[in-house]
Amino acid sequence: MTTIGWIQIALYCGVVLALVKPLGGYMTSVFNGERTFLSPILRPVEAGLYWIGGVDEKREQHWLTYTVAMLLFHVVGFLSLYAIMRLQAVLPFNPAGQSAVAEDLSFNTAISFVTNTNWQNYGGESTMSYLTQMLGLTVHNFLSAAAGIALAVALIRGFARSSMRTIGNFWVDITRCTLYVLLPICIVYTLFLIWQGMPQTLGAYVDATTLEGAKQTIAVGPVASQVAIKMLGTNGGGFFNANAAHPFENPTALSNFIQMISIFALGAAMTNVFGRMVGNPRQGWAILAVMGVLFITGVAITYGAEASGTTGLNALGLTGGNMEGKELRFGIVASSLFAVITTAASCGAVNAMHDSFTAIGGMIPLINMQLGEIIVGGVGAGLYGMLLFVVLAIFVAGLMVGRTPEYVGKKIEAREVKMAMLAILVLPLMYLGWTAVAVVLPSAVASMANAGPHGFTEVLYAFTSATGNNGSAFGGLTGNTFFYNLTLASSMFVGRFFMIVPAMALAGSLAAKKSIPASAGTLPTTGGLFVGLVIGVILIIGGLTFFPALALGPIVEHLAMTASTLF
Repeated sequence: MTTIGWIQIALYCGVVLALVKPLGGYMTSVFNGERTFLSPILRPVEAGLYWIGGVDEKREQHWLTYTVAMLLFHVVGFLSLYAIMRLQAVLPFNPAGQSAVAEDLSFNTAISFVTNTNWQNYGGESTMSYLTQMLGLTVHNFLSAAAGIALAVALIRGFARSSMRTIGNFWVDITRCTLYVLLPICIVYTLFLIWQGMPQTLGAYVDATTLEGAKQTIAVGPVASQVAIKMLGTNGGGFFNANAAHPFENPTALSNFIQMISIFALGAAMTNVFGRMVGNPRQGWAILAVMGVLFITGVAITYGAEASGTTGLNALGLTGGNMEGKELRFGIVASSLFAVITTAASCGAVNAMHDSFTAIGGMIPLINMQLGEIIVGGVGAGLYGMLLFVVLAIFVAGLMVGRTPEYVGKKIEAREVKMAMLAILVLPLMYLGWTAVAVVLPSAVASMANAGPHGFTEVLYAFTSATGNNGSAFGGLTGNTFFYNLTLASSMFVGRFFMIVPAMALAGSLAAKKSIPASAGTLPTTGGLFVGLVIGVILIIGGLTFFPALALGPIVEHLAMTASTLF
C-alpha cells in the first residue's frame, strides 16, 4: 500500500461526502412535490404524463396498493423486455444481425434487468442489438433504479408520518425520480463520457486492419448513454462483455473516477433524504456513518490483500502486489476501490476480474453482498435494507434496557421486527440453498472452471450476486446454461421482491403509528453508541449466517495459499 493510493481513496470519500447534502436536499424537494430549478421545464411534462396515464397525483396509496402497483409495473416490464429479446432478429437497429436471444437466456436477462440486478450470462456486443440495448436494457436501467428510490422514499414516509394510512403514490414517485433526478444527471453525464472517448453511435460495427494485416471487427454502438445510467442507477449491466474494464466503456482514469463517484452518489444522498424527511438530519448522518465505517474497513482489507500479493508471487521476488486480472491503466488501488464500491452499492460493474483477486481480496466483495448490500447499497435499496437492520438494532437495544424500543419517534413492536427479520432472512436462503444444490449437481459442477475452494467461491459468489441484485460475476463460472439461467433468475426475483414486500408492510405499519416524543429513557440514535450498535448487529448476523460458507471458500483458500497451494 502506498501514500498515493490512500490519497486516491481519501479523495474519493471526500467528493462523495461533498455531494450528500446538495443531492439530498434536491431529492427531498422532488419527492415532497416542491418547486425545483427544473420545474419550469419539467413540470408540464410531468403533468402531461399523469394525464396520459390517468394518474391523480394528489391521491396517495395504502402500502398494499402501493406495493401491488409496483409489482404490476414490473410484470409489464418483464414481459416487454422478454418480447424485445425474443423478437430481436426482426426488429430494427440491428446492424450486426444479432439473432433472437434463447428462451432461457431471455428469461434470465429480463428478470435480471427488471430487478436492478443486471446479471449478464452473455456478451453484450455479440448478443444484443442496438434496439435491445437501448429500448430494452437502458430503459430498464432507468425504471428499476427509479423504483428502488421510490420504495425507499415510501419507507421513509412510514417513519416520518403519524397516524396515516398512506405512504405516497407509486406512479408519482417513479415519474418524479426518473424525470427530475435520473434523466437530467444522465444527460450531462453522457456528454461527459462522450468527451472522454466513449462511443455513442447507431452506426455499424467498424472493420479494421491490424498491423499484421488481419481483419478485426470493432464493436461500437450507443454506449455512453447506457453507461451513464448503468453507474448512476447502480445497475452495472455493461454494453460490452468486459464491462468497465473495456476501453470503450471506461476510457480514462478520469472516467473511472467519475464512474465510481456516480455509483455512490445517489445512494449516499438518500441518507440525507431520510434525515430531512424525519425532521432530524443527524439521523441521516448517523446511518451514513455506519455505512462509511463498513466501507472503509472493506477497502482497507481488499487494498491490503491485493497490494501484498500472494505467497507464490512473493517467493519469486514479484513483490509489486497482485496485478492478475487488473487493467494496468487503473492499477491495484483503483481496481480494489472499484471492487468494494460496486459490491457495496449493488452496482455490479467491474473494472477488474474478481476471480483473479487474492482469496481475502475477493472475500470482501462477497461479504459486502452477503450483508444485503447495505453499505450505501443500490439506489434506494441500500437505504431500506439498512433501515431493516436499524429496526433490529433498536429492538436489541430495547431488550438490553428492558423497555419498548423507539426510533425517530416510533415504537418498534413485534410486527415491525417480524417484517424486518422476514426481509433479511430470505436472502441467505437463496445464497446458501442454491449453492448447496449447485456444488453437488453434476451438470452444475461442470460449469466451474476451478476445483477446490476457489470453485466453491465461484458458485457462492454467483448466487450471492444474483440474490443481492448486484450482478457482478466472480468469473470462471459458465452461467449460460439451463440450470444457472433458471436458478439465478429465481434468486434475483426472490432477492428483490421478497425483501420489498415486508419492507412496504413495515412502512405501512409505521405510518399508522402515532409519533411519541423522546424521553429520558429513549436511546439516542445520532451518536457513536448507536453507530457501534448497528455495526455490531450487522456483523453478528452476517458472521453467524455466512462464516461456515466463507470458511469453505475464501478462508480455506487463503490458508492454502500461505502454504503455496493454489487453485
